[in-house]
Order: sequence, then C-alpha cells, then structure tokens
Amino acid sequence: MTASFCIYGLKTRIIVGGDDLAGILIDAASRSPAEGLRNGDVLVAAESAVATAEGRLVRLSDIVPSQKARDLADRYDMDDRIVEVVLRESDEVVGGIPGFLLTMKGGTLLPNAGVDASNAPEGFVVPLPADPNASALALRRAIESRCRIRCGVIVADSRTHAMRLGCSGVAIGVAGIAAVVDERGRRDLFGRELHVTQRAVADNLASAAEIVMGEADESMPAAIVRGLGIPIVEEIGIAAIEPSQCLFMGVALHADPAVLDREDESERT
Repeated sequence: MTASFCIYGLKTRIIVGGDDLAGILIDAASRSPAEGLRNGDVLVAAESAVATAEGRLVRLSDIVPSQKARDLADRYDMDDRIVEVVLRESDEVVGGIPGFLLTMKGGTLLPNAGVDASNAPEGFVVPLPADPNASALALRRAIESRCRIRCGVIVADSRTHAMRLGCSGVAIGVAGIAAVVDERGRRDLFGRELHVTQRAVADNLASAAEIVMGEADESMPAAIVRGLGIPIVEEIGIAAIEPSQCLFMGVALHADPAVLDREDESERT
C-alpha cells in the first residue's frame, strides 16, 4: 500500500426506497473532484443509505409493541415502538442505559441493533441492511459492470467503542477487498515476531471515509478512497469472532473469581 491517498465525498440527493443506489453514486462520483470511479478505488457507503434504498425503513405508527418492549421501554426511558423494532432486529438484549439497549446482532455487540432514527424521515427508523455483505457485493457488481472497473465496496456504520467518547466508522459489509490483513509472522522494529496483530483495514477505511461523509446534514452518503493500492480480490465478508475470543466480552463472561473475591472483600471492609 502507498502512503499517499485521497478521500472524495459523494454528495447526492436524499435517498428513498427503491432508488438505484449504484447509479446515484456513479453519477455523484462523475460530478465530484474524483472525476468518476477508477480501477482500484474503494467505495464506502453509509449503511443508512443502503438500507433505505433497499426499502428497510420502518414506519413507527405501524408498530405494535409487545409486553417485553413496553417493559424495556419503561426501564430504559425509550419509545416502546423503537424498542419493539430493536427486539425484532437483535439476536439478544444484553443490557442498556437510558435511551439505548445494548444488543447482540450477527455476532456483533452494538447499541439498538443498529436501528437509527437519524437520517430517516420523521416517524420512521432505519434498521441495518438485512445482509450487509450481500449489499456490498451487489453494489460492487453493479458499479463494476457499468463503469468497467474493478473496485472494493464497504458498507459502513458509525459506532461507539468501550470506554471511549465519540463515534468512529465500522465496516459491517465488505466486497472486493480483504477486511482484515493478518500481520502475524512479521517482525517489529526490534526483530520480535508478531503473534497477535491483524489490521482491521476495512474498519480503518470506514473511519477515514466518515470524516468526509459526516453524520448530520452533509448529504454525503458515500466516499471514494483512492491511492492506497489495496488489492482488489474476490473476497467478501466481515468475520465476527466468538464472544469468548473477544477481550471485552471474554472478561465479562469469564471474570476471574479471585478478582471478584478481592472486590467483595474490599466492599466488606
């Protein structure tokens, strides 16, 4: 990969259900300083735009909350209709704080199962794309066919991270590039072999692109990352890991009894 690269934001009109998102982004690219999409480009598209174009918007007035949704809404000070949508979209509710449920979805820990009211019309919420990897692949195929190029596509979401203030980009769907590059076996500056490091390339590109795309009324639902020399491959997909392999989840699931005993002792004293 080269050290010099550019990120071009793609400005569009508001995306609505049934839109030809590939066509809209190709047109936006041609009107941007990028002067169109080129071989080797990586297109980063916001999950809300992808999900909206795929018809995933949910009208809250159509939602009838279950008793579980009403109970959770009371506990966490939320709209019970939004809670009901979150329950339908999530695999498991782990906990919550006022305004948000912490959920497991597709092997990932995230707030509200990705259901979001921002960048959705009044009275609607937009869940994540049903299959973000499939969405990335479909977008890639459409762009490559029409532009006669080879490119990568990332469907990106913005997430908070444990004990950190603010959001950063996360790749939830990938096609055409390796989402993670394994650095194990390489040597560090002092000749020591790396045993753990795997670079989250797709996540890093999603974060870089979101600086340009923004989170508010920028109307830039996508960006082109150009010049990094990232290999374009047939590989697709984001690989989740088991909770037991995750440092944060693993500690929570398998807390050291000795540590807990010491904490209990300190509370008694």
